[in-house]
Amino acid sequence: MTQTKRPRRSPVGGYARGDETRQRIIDAAVKLFGEHGFAGASTRDIANAAGVNAPALQYYFENKEGVYQACAEYIANDLKDRFAPAMRRAREALKIDGGIDTLIDAFIDIQGATLDAILMQPFASSRRLFIARELADEEPAMASKLLHRRLKQPLNKVTINLLSRILGTSPNDPVMRIRLLALRGQIMPFHHLPGACLDMLGWKEIDAAKGALLKATVLDQTRTLLQAWRDKPGANRPG
Repeated sequence: MTQTKRPRRSPVGGYARGDETRQRIIDAAVKLFGEHGFAGASTRDIANAAGVNAPALQYYFENKEGVYQACAEYIANDLKDRFAPAMRRAREALKIDGGIDTLIDAFIDIQGATLDAILMQPFASSRRLFIARELADEEPAMASKLLHRRLKQPLNKVTINLLSRILGTSPNDPVMRIRLLALRGQIMPFHHLPGACLDMLGWKEIDAAKGALLKATVLDQTRTLLQAWRDKPGANRPG
């Protein structure tokens, strides 16, 4: 007779504790994989950083490959969830005929969600390092592929449609796409902190107040550009 496996977590009060422990391991692993790479981050180091023993890590993830896969899934799903409200508003703005200002507001919402993900979320720097290693072909491209499929592709589609409607051009118009890249480029200096932007600003770090100032400034600049392009002669012509 096959012996019934015991559940990994107690059904009475154990689920929350188990989920908290699992998340603590993932948070520690994202940081260590980002700093040291897959080969350089040992399961013992991850367990120590998470405040658990090594068997506990195996209990939740079986092996280091399982931990890495869980980190990739978490990063992709968490970012997708953070963008979900802005994406939903953008799709609603595209569906209804609410006017150009409604479309501009929806674009600003997505730009704001991007800035929040970069500037104000915990573990943002660790996630950047984790994904940067994949993009540099130093690690298996798990998180970067998941992000591309679950977030970047739908995000690109929505922002292209928003901007083409604001400018009154075809979604395939190259000038519109260049402008979209330029709008996104406003955010890039803040994506690789600490870096040159801190030297330029004379700051040692970006705290909540400084992050709010950066966000407000970039969004105001984005709105100014969108409104100027909207009002440019020849804009809003049929695509």
